[in-house]
Formats: sequence, C-alpha cells, structure tokens
Amino acid sequence: MQNFHSSRWLFHVFLVAAVLSCSTLAGAAGADADKKAKPAAPAVVAQPKGAVARVNGIAIDAIELRRAEKVMLRGQPMPAGQEAAIDKQAVEQLVSAELLYQAAAKQEVKDLEKEVDAKLAQGKARFKDEQAFVKAIKDLDMDEKDFREYTRRDLLIAHFVEAEFVAKTVVSDAEIRAFYDKNQDKFKQDEAVKASHILIGVDEKASADEKKKALEKAEKLHKELAGGADFAALAKANSTCPSSQQGGDLGFFGKGQMVPEFEKAAFALKPGELSDVVETKFGYHIIKLTEKKPAGIVDLKDVKGKIAEYLKGQKINEAIQKYIADARKSAKIEILLK
Repeated sequence: MQNFHSSRWLFHVFLVAAVLSCSTLAGAAGADADKKAKPAAPAVVAQPKGAVARVNGIAIDAIELRRAEKVMLRGQPMPAGQEAAIDKQAVEQLVSAELLYQAAAKQEVKDLEKEVDAKLAQGKARFKDEQAFVKAIKDLDMDEKDFREYTRRDLLIAHFVEAEFVAKTVVSDAEIRAFYDKNQDKFKQDEAVKASHILIGVDEKASADEKKKALEKAEKLHKELAGGADFAALAKANSTCPSSQQGGDLGFFGKGQMVPEFEKAAFALKPGELSDVVETKFGYHIIKLTEKKPAGIVDLKDVKGKIAEYLKGQKINEAIQKYIADARKSAKIEILLK
C-alpha cells in the first residue's frame, strides 16, 4: 500500500505546539538528549515579553510562545524573515489549546494525579538518565513543576477529546468501501512472502572451524525438519535470531528487505517448502515459506482497519476544528502580540 498514513488528530497538533506532553518532549528532545545541539543563530528581533494573548481573561505568557516555537522548530534556528508568521501561527495554536483546556478543566477525571505520575515516569524513561531529562526540559525554559502542569493539562484535554469526539465518532463499512474504491492507487503492493527461518549464527570473521561447526549444526537441523520435525519448536530451541521467540516467524516482507542470498532463496520457494541451508553474512539459515502474495491491489479486508482509523481521524479533526471555531465565537480572545 502506498502513500497512505493515519492522520494525527488535530488536538495532537495543538499539544505538540502548545501543551508539550511527555511523549512530545521525549520525541523532540529525548532521542538526541545526549547529543550536543548546534547553537542556534542569534535572534534578530526582540523576544516578546508578558502576555501575548488572553482567552476569556486567562493570559498566555510569552514564555509559552517561546516553548511552543521551540517545539515547532525542533531545535532549528528561526528562519529569517519568518518571525512574525511563526509567532502568529504559534499564538493561534496556543489560543486553540487554551479553549480546549478551559472546556476540559470543567470535567472530573478520577485518579488524574496518578495518571500524571505515570505519564511523567513514562516520559523520563525515554531519557538515558535524570540529567538528560532535566536538560531537555530546561532547554524549553521549564522546570519539573512546569512540566508536571503541562502534563496534567495534556491529560485533561486528552480525556475531553476522548469523551466528546473520539467516543462519538463512527465510521461505517460503506464509508470504508467508498474510500477503498476511490483510492485504489494507494493500495498497490509488490510481491511479498511470509516466511520463518532458523538461523545458526556465526560471525563473518569466525574461524573456518567455527563456521564448519555452525554449518554442520544447520545441516543436522535441516535433516530433522525433512524427517518431519516441528519447525517452530526447533527454531525456539536453536535459532540465534530474535524471531526464535515466535518460532522463527518473520512475517511478510518484500524484495529489497532481506540480504540478497536470503531473499533469492525465500522467493524461489513455494508455500510449505523448505529451503536448503542458505549462507549469508549472519550465518546459516533454513527457510520455510508460509505464504506468497502476488503484486496487485491489497484486499479490502487487509486494510479495513487502517482505513477506518484514517477516516475516524479525519472526522475527529473536523469535529474539533468545528468545536474550536464555535468556541471562538463566544469566547473573549485578545491577541496582544505586537
């Protein structure tokens, strides 16, 4: 299937830019927290100070604008000449997030603080150590108290969206079928096979004697399989590949995903057939083909769930956009950014 991805819900866009949840922070900074970031170019304009907007009397401070922009820019310097446009975009997102939060804050969420604790622990776990976590939030002009409050807001909004939009959004089979029929080009697939293997691993630089022993073990297992031994059981007991835990099952894969020797042997098999012992840079493999999928259009049943998720995401986005547009009509919004 090509060019088909589940959409992100609109409220996630707001949270990424404005609420800065644990998962967002870890995604933006956690993976590279131990790397030295390149220094950003010096600012060419004065940073805003004080409130940049008010929503129903609640101020949005300039520090929140700076945090939002840092996440939006992912550590890159502000593009020259784009300061005003990015300021405006960030403020609009912050206003929308505040409108959602003000509605969300009216609901009662049981055990909210426990959820906050769990989300914080989950976020911290993505960093190599406590120092890396502290540095990441400091880079966003935050301390742990600030971070906890943003996490709490994030969870409140998530509960609100779940109750008001997600739970009420339904995608029918007819809608799924219509999308599938109108977007056949998105569901093209190349030839693919499903296979299991047993790997007797040996390093490329191993001695001739070590390679000989590994090959002899693979050939012995091949003989057992040819005699009717259970493939999954032998894989679990002997394979050095992590797939051994699944009885050697590698799932479906297309051409170009495996090393050439393995790919050639796997695609030459018919379902149910067993390969000879195949040597690759990883060692010696015995491959069993489970299923073959020819090139063509993916069956609806195989993508129904993804289509449903995609369409539901679109509906939720639209519902939230409408909710915010309506909320703006009755809210008192002051944009103070100069």
